Amino acid sequence: MAAVLLLSPLAAHAARPHLPYPRLVWPLEITGSQYAPVAWTDIAGWNEDDHLQAFNAFRTSCKPIAAQRKPPADPKALGVSLRDPCRAAKAADVFDGAKARAFFEAHFLPLRISRLGEGEGFVTGYYEPVIDGSRTQTDIYTVPVYRRPSNLFVRGVRPGAVGLPNKGQVFRKIGRRKLVPYYDRAEIEDGAIAGRGLELCWLRNQTDLLFTQIQGSARVRLEDGSTLRINYDAHNGYPYTPVGRILIERNIVPKDQMSMQRIRDWMEQNPDGANELRRQNRSYVFFREVQLSDKDEAVGAQGVPLTPGRSIAVDKALHVYGTPFFIEGELPIESEQSKTPFRRLMVAQDTGSAIVGPARADIYFGAGADAGRVSGRLRHNARFVLLVPKSLDPVAKGHAMPLPEARPSAKIAKLFPQTDPPQNQQKDRKDDGKPADTASAAAKDVSKDAAKTAAPVAVSQAQAAQAVPLPEARPEIKPTRRAHRHRYHRRYRNAR
Repeated sequence: MAAVLLLSPLAAHAARPHLPYPRLVWPLEITGSQYAPVAWTDIAGWNEDDHLQAFNAFRTSCKPIAAQRKPPADPKALGVSLRDPCRAAKAADVFDGAKARAFFEAHFLPLRISRLGEGEGFVTGYYEPVIDGSRTQTDIYTVPVYRRPSNLFVRGVRPGAVGLPNKGQVFRKIGRRKLVPYYDRAEIEDGAIAGRGLELCWLRNQTDLLFTQIQGSARVRLEDGSTLRINYDAHNGYPYTPVGRILIERNIVPKDQMSMQRIRDWMEQNPDGANELRRQNRSYVFFREVQLSDKDEAVGAQGVPLTPGRSIAVDKALHVYGTPFFIEGELPIESEQSKTPFRRLMVAQDTGSAIVGPARADIYFGAGADAGRVSGRLRHNARFVLLVPKSLDPVAKGHAMPLPEARPSAKIAKLFPQTDPPQNQQKDRKDDGKPADTASAAAKDVSKDAAKTAAPVAVSQAQAAQAVPLPEARPEIKPTRRAHRHRYHRRYRNAR
């Protein structure tokens, strides 16, 4: 069973007694997480951030959200609640950081969130590689980049869908009906799908392809000077295995020195070992060509261009694209040893197979070698604040709830007066706690009161129920010999 911890206002107040008692009871259920309301003033670096950049990234995410006239119900915690702040963002005249911060504070509520039993989340980084390649196979460019094969099927996804999810069962079709698991990395590298016209382009080596698959997109500089933009389109169904973790487990690279550059350096120095290490990751990614210029940023899983330093990849099974997150931590931005304060409002616009959990994010740093160096050394803890639309505020919902019907008028109340049970009814109980013959006692009380006053006497529902005589017991009917005979024959037939 999935564990869900909902911190009530009482629990949140007990944890932070210096704050005023919170009024909110959060109607959220995010699997495997714990969360509690937090004040804007308690978020480190909130006032110093450039909220205008975050607002522009949020408004980019709002385009596909607002385009859906009747969005389907989303089972995730935020559901379709982002539509309200997206409508407000479209109409808002925001041109500076102060107004952008006021917008978020007016339309969202901050909620500190982490995995159940943990105090912090975890962040990594990713980027868009810029690599050399060719449209055709040459002596230099020998490694193919494949588009999605036509015989690849993902369970629950219609054939021909663009951008298949990076999770789920994947099959290849044999004949008309037979489905088997798709080829893994080793089989594909050995030529399982070669010669079928699936090659988008060709790269120098398998290491370039591996890093392109890890990042999910790339800019391929072709021999004629043009650029080919490729994006993730599908996978082969096997779980992603981090090659860096294998190097750490084999004591080849220390954990505190692990980075993408260290992985690349080791693979270049050990080509035979790199071939074996790479195949430990059976996952394989297929790409599609996208029509983007050199000035355009990569497109995330939401279908919108990513914003360097403001876009993050999150767990799509838990979160909704377009959700703002404020991330605070000490990250090695300047160098591997530096602890640069990172206090930034981000927007969920992408996802990844390794991004799992309620407080897990992959930060997009842009394209090129510099972005690759920064993102390659990020594997650090950080604190997460989830911004929840105010439409989920139960107090606000309570204002919109209809009031109960008005109490009956005084004239109606006189016709049905409410009276306390007679005092002598309480005395008609035996010492052993069992009720006495209250039916006769209630009848006597009613008759005495009726004799004294001419007005009708109101009897409580409890009294009336006790005064109703019980039905007589049904007489016992003994079965006749004939009935016994029929019962015997029926059992005999059933036994046969």
